[in-house]
Amino acid sequence: MLYNNIMEYKSNNNVVYSCKYHVVWCPKYRRKVLTQGVDVRLKELIHQICSEHQSEILELEIMPDHVHLLVEVDPQYGIHRLIKQVKGATSRILRQEFPRLKQRLPTLWTNSYFVATVGGAPLEIIKQYIENQKKV
Repeated sequence: MLYNNIMEYKSNNNVVYSCKYHVVWCPKYRRKVLTQGVDVRLKELIHQICSEHQSEILELEIMPDHVHLLVEVDPQYGIHRLIKQVKGATSRILRQEFPRLKQRLPTLWTNSYFVATVGGAPLEIIKQYIENQKKV
């Protein structure tokens, strides 16, 4: 989120931040069950949960066998807590609303997920900035 080459930051009462994450997770056994309305409802639920936890969805894509989420999260809340909330709530609600998911899977999601930080300046620029602070 660059505006005139300046990073756009968010803040809460005591932290100014820009923490963006790319997160990917899959249904148990990588089954292709995120179809036939499950995908639409899952998107709605993820949007709802993220807004409840002051997290901004930058991009969200539901594939039949995995989910891609690009999200900005308050570092005091944390990405792990957000993903735990999203996976827990969506599993419970989707399995209630779509009983066929209970027949095919013991749980909806695998325990694991992929997460990577994105955005900001390259590591070398940040290192150089920190080193140059001594000279200011």
